[in-house]
Amino acid sequence: MSPTFRSLHIFNYRLWAMGAIVSNTGTWMQRVAQDWLVLTVLTDNSGVAVGVTTGLQFAPMLLLSPWAGLLADRLPQRRLLVATQSLSGLWGLVLGLLVMTDTARLWHVYALATLLGVTAAIDAPARQTFVAAMVPTEALSNAVSLNSASFHAGRLAGPAIAGGLIAALGSTGPVFILNSVTFAATVVALLLMRPHELYPMERASRGKGAIRDGLRYVRGRPDILMILFIVGAVGTFGFNFQLTTALMARLEFGQDAGGYGLLGSIMAIGSLTGALLAARRERPRLRLVVAATAAFGVTATAAALMPTYELFALSLIPVGLSALTLMTAANATVQMSTTPSMRGRVMALYMAIFMGGTPIGSPAIGWVGETFGARWTIAIGGIVSLVVAAAAVLHVVRTRDVVVRYRRTERPHLVVEVGLPDDAPPREAARRRMAADHARDTASAA
Repeated sequence: MSPTFRSLHIFNYRLWAMGAIVSNTGTWMQRVAQDWLVLTVLTDNSGVAVGVTTGLQFAPMLLLSPWAGLLADRLPQRRLLVATQSLSGLWGLVLGLLVMTDTARLWHVYALATLLGVTAAIDAPARQTFVAAMVPTEALSNAVSLNSASFHAGRLAGPAIAGGLIAALGSTGPVFILNSVTFAATVVALLLMRPHELYPMERASRGKGAIRDGLRYVRGRPDILMILFIVGAVGTFGFNFQLTTALMARLEFGQDAGGYGLLGSIMAIGSLTGALLAARRERPRLRLVVAATAAFGVTATAAALMPTYELFALSLIPVGLSALTLMTAANATVQMSTTPSMRGRVMALYMAIFMGGTPIGSPAIGWVGETFGARWTIAIGGIVSLVVAAAAVLHVVRTRDVVVRYRRTERPHLVVEVGLPDDAPPREAARRRMAADHARDTASAA
């Protein structure tokens, strides 16, 4: 089997991947339909209302993540996922019935977005860490990347299907109903798995202070802290694609639901390509996270300047490629470097910072779109990403006394040396030695 798809030879992961691609397609259909419902039916093109809806959907991720991560570390993840996936389907069904009976109001969307957000907050760390229970350690990076490929394959089909159904039927209701049905694919896949072929994971011990232990663990990991800083800033201001593409399609280019849905599918071409490329990497590096952040800043800024709908749509391909590379590299780096018994709590914090900034970013970006124009909603994300990438590079250079040398006639060509002052305390010396080991590994890979 191709190295890109090597995790698929594992029965349980293969089941998971098949269920996930169906469910992910439905999830993206719901996202498009939800934004279109708020933007064109329940309000008069209100970017703020769309931002508030998105914010309510992601706010629980920020508030509940410590407890959700602890649940993922303590409870059987497969059973927990069956419950959360079933509830997610229920909320889509309720919204679909409200729309089809012409009783949906804006507050209904707000309430159901919040309920979906609570369910997703509990689901996310369990879903992220359950990957490690399905595959051996050496296949974890590949499995994480294929998860992203599945997510963005759904993104490739979902928006186009949703846009076509809304345009053909004149209603978002059937899209919500169809999304609720797709969650059954994941539930069935979970129930059909072979428990004896799952890889046992170390569970967190019961007792007080477990959440504090997780925070203390992250505080002692400067590499993870840097990744959290990057994904938090870029996630808050740059990854509001539901909102920004809706505003660009509707306000800047005068497109209908079909045109909006097509943008998501075109962007997913780049995202899916990035995920498949990531699946070939044995081990992601911190430098890849920083480089992808800079690339996203450049491509997002360029997309904001595109003069026509067609050029804007094409510019979303490199935006999707760089964004997906950043997400998969950051996710896999954190998971592979975290102690298994801490993984649920660390990934919950990761998801809280990555997605939890959306309640702040989405309303703010919506306001920017209404006040200064839709193009600025994308440009701000690009500018922030460039600043963050520059700050990360400067931080590494200043704190680790990094010296980079390129040797044309010797291998490795790229040499990264980490200096150590003579008067450095023992604890700092140990930290610098770890940094030096990582730098040498990175140089060898180059």
